[in-house]
Amino acid sequence: MAELATQSPVQLMALQLLLWHSALWTGQEAVPLSPASALPIPRSFLLKSLEQVRKIQAEGTELLEALEGCLSQLHSGLVLYQSLLQALAGISAEVSPALDMLQLDVTNFAITIWQQMEDLGVAPEVKPIQGTMPAFTSAFQRRAGGVLVISNLQNFLELAYRVLRYLTKP
Repeated sequence: MAELATQSPVQLMALQLLLWHSALWTGQEAVPLSPASALPIPRSFLLKSLEQVRKIQAEGTELLEALEGCLSQLHSGLVLYQSLLQALAGISAEVSPALDMLQLDVTNFAITIWQQMEDLGVAPEVKPIQGTMPAFTSAFQRRAGGVLVISNLQNFLELAYRVLRYLTKP
């Protein structure tokens, strides 16, 4: 026991992980007992355990579907805003660099969300494509559209932030 006290925190953490892993691994290798087993297992216990497994599986499936829906909606919204930001090109020389940077950030965020969906195995077969962009024909329409698009994008990103923060809570 004195040897453990002299170990570094990293070594202790590694040892703890190794112990947890070995405990879990042996549990995974356990073979179900045959009906002719000498150990009496009450039927009520088995039925209750089976019900708990089904409940956990259902909750896991429900959580994955909710996560899929959230990520899908987030990605679709980002694709929409990509189109809207592209339509604002040429709004003014003063805001053009900021608009280009915002468009790049939205595109990168959409790519990140899509990659996460692929990693989770919940990405649709076909990647969504950008819809038709609105045509802002006058300088006034571009400025007014810019105010509306940026305002709505800000609200969308605030909501996305709250949802993602919620999903990261244990």
